This record gives sequence, C-alpha cells and structure tokens, in this order.
Amino acid sequence: MRIPSFLYALYERRLRKQLSDAQIPHHVGIILDGNRRWAKALGVAAASGHKRGADHVSEVLGWCEESGIGIVTLWMLSTENLARAQEELDDLLDIIVRLVESLAQTKRWKLRVIGDMSLLPDAAASRILQAAERSANVDGVTVNVAIGYGGRQEITQAMRDYLLECELRGATLSEVAQNLTTADITNHMYTRGQPDPDLIIRTSGEQRMSGFMLWQTVHTEFFFCETYWPDFRRTDFLRALRDFSRRERRRGK
Repeated sequence: MRIPSFLYALYERRLRKQLSDAQIPHHVGIILDGNRRWAKALGVAAASGHKRGADHVSEVLGWCEESGIGIVTLWMLSTENLARAQEELDDLLDIIVRLVESLAQTKRWKLRVIGDMSLLPDAAASRILQAAERSANVDGVTVNVAIGYGGRQEITQAMRDYLLECELRGATLSEVAQNLTTADITNHMYTRGQPDPDLIIRTSGEQRMSGFMLWQTVHTEFFFCETYWPDFRRTDFLRALRDFSRRERRRGK
C-alpha cells in the first residue's frame, strides 16, 4: 500500500525536530546502490536507472548542504563496475560525465575526483577532471566523486606513490620499512587533507561495504537503507542522521 505524501511530510517534520540540537556528521559517504534493480523492477533498461539515479544527486546534495554537512563522498563507479557489458558501461560513463559537468556548472559544489582516471577512456577522464578543476574555487560543500574507485586499489596506489617519493629522496628500502607510519599512507590517499567520514550510507538493502574507503572507515558509523538509490527520500536521509546522532562514538576508547 502506498503511503500518502502528507504522512511523509509529517514524519519528516518530526525527524527535523529531533535533529534540531543533534550532532551532525561533517563528512558523509554515500554508496549510490540499486539503480539497475530499480530499472529492472520497472521493466526498463539499466541506463534508465542510472539516469534517474544521476538526476537525484543534486537533490540529495542539497539536503546535505541544508544539514550543515561539509564533505560528501559519492561512490559513482567502482573498479568492479568497469567489467560490466560494454554497452551498459558506455551509457553509465556518459551519464556520470554529464552529471559531474552539471554539478560543476552550478558553481555550488567544490568537486574533487577520487579514483584511478587511467582506467577510464581518455575523453571521459579528461572531461571529468576539467569539470572538477572548474569548481576548484567554489566556496561550498566539498563533493568527492569516486569514479574508477576501489578501496584496495586506493591503498595500493598510496603505497606506490609513497615508495616512489622515498626513492626520489634516496631512501633505502630498509629505511622506508623502519620509518613507515600510518600517517605516511594517509597522506597519500585520495582523500588526503580531509577528515575521515563520520557516516557512510548505503542504499538498496545491501549490508556490505564492497571495499569503499577501507582505510578511512576505522571509526565510521554505517547506515544501510532498504530503498534503491533513485527512490532515496529525504526521510531516509534524515533517519540516517538521526541514527548517527544517537550512537555513542567511542573511537576505540
């Protein structure tokens, strides 16, 4: 049975009231999952689901902005996604490129690309990076767009970059091994200079991380939502914030 919209409005008002004095996460990561299943449930092509999901991004970023969240990381394309059928992948990449360009065009978000752009076709990677560069001076919510991203791949790349840096300094392998710290790795991650995410939201009902931000989520809180990403509602978002605000974050202490 479909719930009347006015009941959602009442529930949303109640959630907002509960969050009036609540702790709000500074950095939120979102796994935008369920586009294909949303399309399949409607009997339409997967590209329709990806397009509907992309159209929803600006709205959700607006909710984040209204809530006072400073950094949002959106996982748009994983390294595993690159193994999909070529036709679907071409459609998905085109949708993602257009989305990133549209986000930059609003001059509302400060975009930062995280992921291995060398895994993408040159034209797509170039357009994504250029769009992010055009938003570099925007004074707004920082939006990390994770494209061609995998957690293990990020850690591997961070170690590779650190070792090459050490080689340029003339350090021996023994010296590198003896002096290596977690900070050395953190400073070479895609998200260097940013605080770790306080909250990760995954839509679609899947209760796993799939390698998302492996290094950065040691003390992160997780919220799994049953709703597919294209149908992710403000009430779902507010419920995630309310759930976060009720948790006791001991950070291992």
